[in-house]
Amino acid sequence: MTLMLQAVAAFLLLTLLIALVRIWRGPAPADRMLASQLFGTTGVALLMVLAHAQSMPTLMDVALILAVLSVLAIVAFVTRVVRIDQSPQRPDSDSGSGSGAEVRHD
Repeated sequence: MTLMLQAVAAFLLLTLLIALVRIWRGPAPADRMLASQLFGTTGVALLMVLAHAQSMPTLMDVALILAVLSVLAIVAFVTRVVRIDQSPQRPDSDSGSGSGAEVRHD
């Protein structure tokens, strides 16, 4: 059983290495963010495997904290890129054309 857990941990470490390379080389910020999400998810999985393999339940708490931080990072990235804090322009606002008077249909 421990051999299988060690093999899974080695595979997860390899995945972390690939994600780290993508973070460094990513052509676009979105690619880097997806790689960092992979980094966070794989880190959580690795901590859970190690917690089970070494019978250390405190590593499960660390994995939970890493998962929450990963979610907060993606929310911050989406807020920054999509600009949720800006209100969209209303279609009835004055766009510079016409007199600005409303037409009333009865």
